[in-house]
Amino acid sequence: MTKTRSTDQWLGRARQAAGNGSGGVRRPWPLVLLAALLVALAVPAALLVAPGFLGPEPPAPAPPAPAWQQVPTALSPVPGLAPPDGSAPVPLPSAVSAQLEPLLTADGGGTFTAVVQDALTGQVLFDRGGSEGRVPASNMKLLAAVAALRALGPEHTFATRAVAGPAPGQVVLVGGGDVLLGPGGSKKDQVMGHAGLATLAAQAVEALQTGGVTGEIKVLVDDSLFSGPALNPAWEPGDVAAGEVAPVYSMALNSARYDPAVTTGPRPQDAAMTAAEEFAAGLRSAGAAAGLTVAAAVERLPQPAAGTTAPARPEGEGTSQPVVLGEVQSATVAEQVNLMLQDSDNYLAEALGRLTALADGLPGSYDGATAAVGAQLAAAGLAAEGMKLVDVCGLAMGNQVPARQFSEVVRAITSGTDTRLRSALDGFPVAGLSGTLDTRYGDAATARGAGLVRAKTGTLNTVLALSGYVVDADGRLLAFSFIGNGLTPGAAGNKEALDRAATALAGCGCR
Repeated sequence: MTKTRSTDQWLGRARQAAGNGSGGVRRPWPLVLLAALLVALAVPAALLVAPGFLGPEPPAPAPPAPAWQQVPTALSPVPGLAPPDGSAPVPLPSAVSAQLEPLLTADGGGTFTAVVQDALTGQVLFDRGGSEGRVPASNMKLLAAVAALRALGPEHTFATRAVAGPAPGQVVLVGGGDVLLGPGGSKKDQVMGHAGLATLAAQAVEALQTGGVTGEIKVLVDDSLFSGPALNPAWEPGDVAAGEVAPVYSMALNSARYDPAVTTGPRPQDAAMTAAEEFAAGLRSAGAAAGLTVAAAVERLPQPAAGTTAPARPEGEGTSQPVVLGEVQSATVAEQVNLMLQDSDNYLAEALGRLTALADGLPGSYDGATAAVGAQLAAAGLAAEGMKLVDVCGLAMGNQVPARQFSEVVRAITSGTDTRLRSALDGFPVAGLSGTLDTRYGDAATARGAGLVRAKTGTLNTVLALSGYVVDADGRLLAFSFIGNGLTPGAAGNKEALDRAATALAGCGCR
């Protein structure tokens, strides 16, 4: 009651004061003041009570990370990465060295060499034995990628053809360098299986029907595009037996795998014949309704002896060139290069090396491939003194390439100076996300590099390598190469050393 009387008394005095205004006119401003006071008291009270009904207020959103530090939404490294921007500060070499020196320590034996460069200027920010020849393992595929893109062009494709044979009733499957053939229909949205043998067989049957061919068809295979031994003598027999690679032919199913999803274990030892047998099965299936049968045996097309010419076509066909019955085209060189880098595909790398050699007018052999890769690097100003190549996939222990060469190759790919090479950007595995880096960068020491480091891996028994690029915390694009040789097999700390070093670059302001 006390509070009510006090309020009434206050209101009475307020009314009296209002009536005593000049001219006897009553002014409502005390009422306005009262209403304002009540509102002022009510708002804080409402704010105190509301969370009980509405729940706690959500925390303020964290500021977004810079673009170069954001994890990509797609499993590919910065598609269309812009050429390096010179506005970001360059790390100090002394600071980079302070970060990397304690990390690049071999676990149990061996040594690491390393080079870090500013991608725009080429300034060397860290160099530990970067000019020493090293066994690079699968980092060699970066050299093969540059050579293939330069010699063949990113949009080039390879044709696999079915042609009429030298005798009636014969169909010849001609390998054109596509080792990613699929057994079924062509899958135009895929790299592996882009050209399908079932599609080629259906084309051939239609052409045979149009030509009035009936009866039994004999399938021959022409895999003469490549020359020299199918297996490189520099490879260890144990690696071949384990399925790391297989004899290389000018056509193959699934990069010479029985199943593209199974990338270990036994492989076809005659990939061209395996492909031809699959093609014959496709002919048999497609030709049944057309009254065609296909002989069970598949044979190689006899090749003319050295110094002789090929046999002439049968009379009446009007041309010395075989009649094309069907043709399927591979995925582009750029797409194949990216698949090779992502999966570290040895077989595909060796095929692309031989195709590079043929494009340069050299034999489609191992020697031709290594010579062509070396020549293309020299023409691009990327060949290092003393470089020794004995294969182009990196499986051989006889290769010798310095870390500086790989950092320069990464610079060439990212710079945009040669647009052909930028086609390889999507091929670099992304740390923790894709390719041969998909299961790495998951521990506390390397998680900060996940999604940021983009690099080609290399792994042999006593060799580890990692070469790629990263944008540091200040937005500066850096190219790097780390190579370990003479390492203790199975020592987990060696791979971690590489990943921690690359993670340090990703978080480095280093000034």
